[in-house]
Amino acid sequence: MKYVTIQHTGDHTIAPRIKAKKTASAVKRICAVDAKSQRYSRDQKRQAKVRTDCNVTNGFIKASFLPKLKSPKNWKVGKNHVKTERDFYKSLSQLSEYYGIEVMQVTQFKYPYNIALSLSDAQIKLQSKISEFEEIRVLQVEDKTFLTTEERYNTRGILYYIPVVPLYRMLKNRERKRSAQLLLSVCSYLYHIASIPYYRQEHSFLHWQYEMLKDWIIEDDYSEETSNLREFEKANWIGAYMEQKIYNAKNLDLFKQRLTRFKANDLFDTACLQVAEKAFALCKQYPNQSIFRNANLREAEEEEREETVGMETYISFWADGKGWLSTQLEESVNNHLQEYSTMEEPTIIKRFDQTPIPEGSLDFEKKLFALIEELAEILNYH
Repeated sequence: MKYVTIQHTGDHTIAPRIKAKKTASAVKRICAVDAKSQRYSRDQKRQAKVRTDCNVTNGFIKASFLPKLKSPKNWKVGKNHVKTERDFYKSLSQLSEYYGIEVMQVTQFKYPYNIALSLSDAQIKLQSKISEFEEIRVLQVEDKTFLTTEERYNTRGILYYIPVVPLYRMLKNRERKRSAQLLLSVCSYLYHIASIPYYRQEHSFLHWQYEMLKDWIIEDDYSEETSNLREFEKANWIGAYMEQKIYNAKNLDLFKQRLTRFKANDLFDTACLQVAEKAFALCKQYPNQSIFRNANLREAEEEEREETVGMETYISFWADGKGWLSTQLEESVNNHLQEYSTMEEPTIIKRFDQTPIPEGSLDFEKKLFALIEELAEILNYH
C-alpha cells in the first residue's frame, strides 16, 4: 500500500511509522495514501539508559515507577488551587462512572502531582478499554476545571474509493447481473443515506481531480499521452450512467427482496451476498446516519481547517481502480495530501463538567468503513 507523509505540527513527538510492504493478493486492496495521518500521542521521550557500576538487588527489578510530573504552567500552588483540585476530581468521578473504570487512589500525594498521577492512570485505563480512545485533556474555562475525552476512528490513511466501472461490467454480464443488482442496492444506500460523494458531482473533490488531470493531458503536446483522453471519456460517460442507476431509489425499495431471493452460485456470489447483508443490517440499524456525522472539521479554528485534509478527500465513488487513469489520479491525490499536516477522521469529544453527557459512539463508523473496504475489494476483483 502507498502512504503519504503527513507532518504534524505541535509540541508532541511522534514515533516514525513503518511503511507496509507490498504483497501479492488475489483481490486488489483499495489504494492507500503514502502515510497514516499523524495524531497527538503521549510523550515518546524515554529516560536515558544508565548502567550501574555494581550489582543491585533483585528487588529493584520488581519496583514500579511513578510517571514524571508534567503539569500545565498555570497549575500553581496558591489560594485557587483548592478549587482547581476539587473541580478536577469531580470531573474525574463523572468520567470514571461513565466509562466504568476505577480511579487510582492518590490521597498520599500533594497537588499538583496527585492530578498528574490521576491523569496518567485514567489515560492508561481508557486506552486499554476503548479501542478508539485518543486522549484525555484538562480544560480550564474561566474559573472552572474539567476533563474532556477524545475518541477517534483511525482510518489508517486509506483512500476509501469505490469503483463503479466494474459494477457497470457486472450489470452487462448475464452471469453476474443478480449479484450486480445486490451491489447496486448497497451503492444506493451509500449514496443516498451514508452520503458518500460521487466523482461526477461538480462539487466533489474527485471531480476537481479528474478535470485537472484532463486539462493537463489536453495541454500536453505528446500524442501518446493525449490518446489517454479515451480513458477520461469512458470514466465520464460510465460515471454518469452509473450515477443514474445508483440514484434510483428503487434499489433501496428492492434491497430486502433482492437479498431474500438471491442464490449464490460461487464464491464471488457469496462475497457479494455477505457484503449486501452487512449493508442492509447497517441501513436498518442506522437508517439516517451519514459517514460525516462525526466530522468535526467545520467546528475547528480557521488555521486548523487550513492544515487538515477533509474526509471528503479520501471517501468517494470513483471510476475504476485499474488502468493508467487511476494510477495518475492516485498520484495526484497523494501530491495534494502532501500539502496538509493532518487528516480529519470521525471524532467524538465528551465533556465531563457535571452536565449531562450525550450518548455517542463510533460503532457506525467502524462498520461502515469496513463495509466500504470490503465492497471496493470485491469490485476491484471483478
